[in-house]
Amino acid sequence: MRFALLCAAALIVCGHAGAEEAMALNANRYDRQLAKTFEAREKDWRNGAIVYQVLPDRFAPSSRLEEKKSLYPAPKVLRRWEELPARGTYLEGARVWSHEIDFWGGDLQSLAGKLDYVQQLGADVVYLNPVHLAYTNHKYDALDYGQISPEFGTRADVKNLATDVHKRGMKLVLDGVFNHMGRNSPKFVDAMRSAKSPYRDWFFIGPQYPGGARAWWLAENLPELNLENPKVRDHVYAAPDSVVRSYLRDGIDGWRLDVAVDIGFNYLDGLTRAAHAQKPGSLVVGEIANYPKEWYPAVDGVMNFTLREIILRVASGAMEPALAMAMVTRMVEESGTEPLLKSWLMLDNHDTQRIATALPQVQQRQLAQVLQFTLPGAPNLYYGSELGMTGGDDPEMRAPMRWDWVTADNRSLAWTRQLIQLRKSQRALRVGNYRPVTSKKLLAFERYTDRAQDTVVVVANTTAAEVTETVMVANSKLMNTFAMVDRLGSGISLKMQASLLQVTLPAGGYVVLTPELSPGGGYSAYKRVQ
Repeated sequence: MRFALLCAAALIVCGHAGAEEAMALNANRYDRQLAKTFEAREKDWRNGAIVYQVLPDRFAPSSRLEEKKSLYPAPKVLRRWEELPARGTYLEGARVWSHEIDFWGGDLQSLAGKLDYVQQLGADVVYLNPVHLAYTNHKYDALDYGQISPEFGTRADVKNLATDVHKRGMKLVLDGVFNHMGRNSPKFVDAMRSAKSPYRDWFFIGPQYPGGARAWWLAENLPELNLENPKVRDHVYAAPDSVVRSYLRDGIDGWRLDVAVDIGFNYLDGLTRAAHAQKPGSLVVGEIANYPKEWYPAVDGVMNFTLREIILRVASGAMEPALAMAMVTRMVEESGTEPLLKSWLMLDNHDTQRIATALPQVQQRQLAQVLQFTLPGAPNLYYGSELGMTGGDDPEMRAPMRWDWVTADNRSLAWTRQLIQLRKSQRALRVGNYRPVTSKKLLAFERYTDRAQDTVVVVANTTAAEVTETVMVANSKLMNTFAMVDRLGSGISLKMQASLLQVTLPAGGYVVLTPELSPGGGYSAYKRVQ
């Protein structure tokens, strides 16, 4: 009753203000300083977004395969959807591996037909691997950035896809491959043909290079662009009609930059500035496996390979939890929360083993996924891994989507959906700060905002034996003797005892705890705490 009267009084004082304004009356000086930070983060779609990654050729079978057959001339091969990719042989003439020109026939129109699934899964962002005109199936060897590979569709199809994605409340991000092009690019062919070519200084050409030109990681099909040449930078991102700017005008919302580490700090900074100038609030994420600290603000975020590696090692038992926590804490402190929230946190993608192959034990895999969805970042889901698809090294991890596995009894899919809904329901997991929970044997941390009700405490036992331990949660607002309740369905409820929690977890166990604000009976110790 007193709590109800207090709330009523607060509403009167606020002039019939909303419940959030009434609650703000109980904000302390620290809350008031932090409030605007979290409000701003929530308004920025890039923070903590759930990203769904799609290989256009492998995601959804096309209904137009008969009319598209001519687009796959030999030595290209059009496979049946039921076939699995397998490593082939090196083709000297084409200077590619045969599995790089095996196709399954997916395209942008067939992808658009599956957006209901992506939306219902809970994704905020659809990220496409390259769609630019290129020779291979993966399209990391662009021939012309301005065109879309005909196997996938047209530039109009990209515009239509962006419109459809936006109607569903999602964003569209394309893969930009701007460190190199393909050997068959007309610009490169012309540059190699004549020293007087206007494109001669677009590349690094000379007899000192295998194949006659500097290539990314010595792959002769991927000659590197001379980004030191202002004309190249104008073409890629600097000019108003550049690739980066023009696709943003077409409706896409950002770029994931392939091998961004090779592009370097200064050119990445120029590209990011150009993208933001063209479309304020657009996203630039770099494929940067290095420690993320100094790559901001040259990019908005990185693909957080370092955090991925920590998660996989600690979940598999190859790293002690205390060491993992020390690494994560240092990364957050040094890199900053803001850029980490925009950084994509993936457990697998088109270049790695799928998570079901990397961590075949279900308990370990689920523990890794809990960390993926609760640590600071934007979870990146690789198509089909939510279904439990397996896949080893290239090209095995690029198998066609198993739509026959999208069933009500698919436990992997149900688990992924549970994690997505947990994240969407918890503000702190999306935009909150990070703080380690003091522990010796367990992996434990807290995500928090300016509101006590948003607090999330994650505790995991990554060891091979049951652990009982008392941990300290250094949150001044969590009330003594009030419960912290697991939100993953275990039924576990733990009482705070002067900021300490005694936790017992089986090997590989975990809990995601939030405060029980009002246990019943009309009383709550949180009545005057925001």
